[in-house]
Amino acid sequence: MPHPDIVVVPGGPGQTPQMKNPVLLDWLRAADAGSTWTTSVCTGSLLLAAAGLLEGRRATSHWLALDFLKQFGAEPTGERVVLDGKYVTAAGVSSGIDMGLTLLGRIAGDEHAQAVQLLTEYDPQPPYDAGSPQKAPAHLVEEFRTKSRFILS
Repeated sequence: MPHPDIVVVPGGPGQTPQMKNPVLLDWLRAADAGSTWTTSVCTGSLLLAAAGLLEGRRATSHWLALDFLKQFGAEPTGERVVLDGKYVTAAGVSSGIDMGLTLLGRIAGDEHAQAVQLLTEYDPQPPYDAGSPQKAPAHLVEEFRTKSRFILS
C-alpha cells in the first residue's frame, strides 16, 4: 500500500532483524510522510524508531525493549498507550486493544469508541495483578530480563 492513512506496525520476535531492513525502513518513512496516523504495538515501536520516526518523541514498547527506544532518540515511557502528535505507540500486546480504542476515539469520537468497547465486551478483569514489571513478582521480572533477546550492551 503506497499511501496508507493509518500505519500499524506490529512487534514480536521477527522485529529484531527487520530493524536493519532498508526496504522496510524506507517504506515506513515513505508511508509516514503521508499518513494521518502512524502507530505501533509492542516492539513495533522499535521499527518506527529505527526508521527515525520517533526521534525526540515520547513512545512506549514492551517493557523488555523499552530502553532500546533511547538508542534511536526517542523518550521511552512506561505508559500503556502514548500519543505524541500523529504517533501512537502501545506497550505489550494487550495494550494494542487500548491503543485501538484510543485511536478510534480520536477519529470517530468517544461515544463511538465506547460503543465498540461495549459491543466487544472489552472489560478487562485479569485474574492476577502481574501485568507490568512494577507489579509482577520480582523473580519473574528478573528471569525474563535475563533471558530476554533485548540485552542492552
